[in-house]
Amino acid sequence: MLSKKSIKKLALILSTVMVSSLVFFGCSSKDKTNNNQAKQTSTDKAKETSENDKYGGVINIALSAIPKTIDPVKYTGVYEGDIISNVADTIVAYNKDLTKIVSNLATEWSVSENGKVYTFKLRNDVYFQKGKFQDGRKMTAGDVKYSLERSAKESAMKRLAALDHAEVVSDFEVKLYLKNPDASFLTVLTDAGNVIVPKEEVEGYGEAFGTNLVGTGPFKLAEWKKDTYAKLERNEKFWGQKPYLDGVTFKFITDRNMMVNALKTNEIQIGTDIGGEGVKLVQDDKNLNLQKVPGLHVAYLYMNLQNGPTKDKKVREAIYSAIDIGQLVKGVYQYGEAERAYLPVPPGSWGYDKSLEGMIPKYDPEKAKKLLAEAGYANGFKTELYISDTPARVKMATIVQQFLKQNLNIDVAIKTQEWGTFSDIASKGNAPIYGMSWSWYPDPFFFLNKMFHSSEIGALGNGQGFNKPEVDKLLNEALLTSNQDERAAKYKEATKLIVEELPAIWYGNESVIYGFNNKVKGFVMKADKNKRFVGEDYNVYLEK
Repeated sequence: MLSKKSIKKLALILSTVMVSSLVFFGCSSKDKTNNNQAKQTSTDKAKETSENDKYGGVINIALSAIPKTIDPVKYTGVYEGDIISNVADTIVAYNKDLTKIVSNLATEWSVSENGKVYTFKLRNDVYFQKGKFQDGRKMTAGDVKYSLERSAKESAMKRLAALDHAEVVSDFEVKLYLKNPDASFLTVLTDAGNVIVPKEEVEGYGEAFGTNLVGTGPFKLAEWKKDTYAKLERNEKFWGQKPYLDGVTFKFITDRNMMVNALKTNEIQIGTDIGGEGVKLVQDDKNLNLQKVPGLHVAYLYMNLQNGPTKDKKVREAIYSAIDIGQLVKGVYQYGEAERAYLPVPPGSWGYDKSLEGMIPKYDPEKAKKLLAEAGYANGFKTELYISDTPARVKMATIVQQFLKQNLNIDVAIKTQEWGTFSDIASKGNAPIYGMSWSWYPDPFFFLNKMFHSSEIGALGNGQGFNKPEVDKLLNEALLTSNQDERAAKYKEATKLIVEELPAIWYGNESVIYGFNNKVKGFVMKADKNKRFVGEDYNVYLEK
């Protein structure tokens, strides 16, 4: 059995050699940030800046992973969505504190009595950015039909599975017909995977559209340098408020130390996913400030339910019982970067049921050995644990590897992959065990339906192959009513059935923490980690 001293020693060693992360880290007791769902940087209280002085400049923001594609129907990572949401727009959007859905490309909408037909009236002053295959023409209802039907048919994450088809009523009115009533539909439409794009550019570029995105957003894609950066420039014909910034450059910096150093030397003005010792380094620099909000996030280990030893529930329970989750969390999140997780939905979701936490197996190595022997693996077995190439995941995997070897004689080979390869392996069910995290909106649909409905098998959310008809039934029923209390009851019942199967080890609810140069003003931190620079009621600028 691993002692607390051993875990602490292991974590200390790991922390000195692994220095970048996709996770979101917490602050020390010195941190005076305000844990609201959305907030502007604390430096916004500085001296007043004239309107004219707010214009100009380019912000360099670092992403802690390398995007594979920014084709809306193919993206699978939050950081890819960050770029998409600044280049293109959805027809509706969340307000900045994620409490209400507001108009965006659509000005108003109505829903039929049977809940299956949504009618949207669109703005008539929206133009696409000029591209290679169209000259910056006006966006119409035909573009909404094309984009959303494309998403319904081709989305890698099955983001718009509820849509049956769209109908153009006029140039600026469109009807969306659903297969069944779906209370999550408006929220789904806010996702970056459902932005509106011009058919000419999609079909003209083909596969290359993934690095040549054209939309209607506040910034246009000026340059994509593979594995290095995405350079955006102001869209002068943007339909909303004019961006203060001349541009935004998303730099891909996967090394945590390099990101913090880039922030301190002003190579970047925003560092995302700050963690570990970087928290203190940012806090101690008078030119920087640290901001934090609780994340709508769950970090977990999925176990393959279709093939291999983990197909047996006794093996899954044995693995759960052989890992001290409390010590795992302390080892991975040494700076209080997360709270321990218990369930597949985060505590910030209105579908969370604290009473179910007691169903999670406690750390009990002797029970674990007995369960594994009963399953026919008394001498252990060999398996593989797939993770993305981020040190926080490597740290987690290394600690898990130690627990399983010492307590169950399970030999775990850690397979570290870059995000694109990892997501492909995990989605196809080719990983015996894989570790990642999930972050989305407060609606439980985005956690439970996307990760445990059988229709999601083959997508990244349900790469483990979870398939339980009773759960499908409850998740389907939760979409048939708009009453949140009734929906919550269905989701809590579904969560109980999911937890009973022990398909995963949910271990961390991570926070969202970024570092800012003090000259950055007006940036809104969000629990869903969206990094948009212009909104209805905010507009990021650089203080001169």
